[in-house]
Amino acid sequence: MRTLHFRRAARTAVLGTAAMVAALSLTACQSDGPANAAGPDGPTGTAAPQPGDGTSAAPASDTDARTSEGPGSSGSVPGAEKDSGSTSDASSGKQPQDAGKGGSGGSGGSLPACTGANTKLTITSVKRPVNHMLLTVTNTGSKSCYAYSYPFLKFGEAQSVPRAFEDSVPQSVVVVSPGRSAYTGVMTSSADGSGTGGYSTAELSVGFQNADGESEGDMVDVPLGKEVHVDSTLAVTYWQTSMDDALMY
Repeated sequence: MRTLHFRRAARTAVLGTAAMVAALSLTACQSDGPANAAGPDGPTGTAAPQPGDGTSAAPASDTDARTSEGPGSSGSVPGAEKDSGSTSDASSGKQPQDAGKGGSGGSGGSLPACTGANTKLTITSVKRPVNHMLLTVTNTGSKSCYAYSYPFLKFGEAQSVPRAFEDSVPQSVVVVSPGRSAYTGVMTSSADGSGTGGYSTAELSVGFQNADGESEGDMVDVPLGKEVHVDSTLAVTYWQTSMDDALMY
């Protein structure tokens, strides 16, 4: 009886050992698979990876195309550049382009012409060049104005206006901002006495031009302070942005 019992116990132990070996073998087979194998929800016990904030799932080329059009893009957008062109005052030396005849006019009338109604005129004698005077126009209005071409001058009972120095034509019309000035040089007579038909007068009237080269507004009387001798060489410059430029001719 003892022998039979021993044999049964040994058989049970062998069967238990075989079952354990089989279980270990099955576990080893399962662990040999890919470590990252996962179903739709990712590996067991972990969440499926999601794109981080600010990234795009679109192809790089598509993403670049969209971000260049979106807010905050560093890429330039055609037509987005702010127009750097602006109307400058007379003191800056910069003038709007293509404003018309003789460096004046043709600007579409965005600003009024300078006239006796929105400016003040003064004229002074200068030591150099000899026989020259400086005519100054100052904007007394609240809006910039165009000083077109050159002023029409009438000394005394003159029947015509003096010629202009064509070499003094500026690149474009002179714009005079409120409180600022533009200048014209006036050669009253020849220094070598070559002029003819000379006379002296203490009266001067000044007129302005418009964009078409026609008289704009009324003539303005400008005090000379003393008699001035003028002759056939009388000439003026176009309106300039500086006194030095006005007295170069």
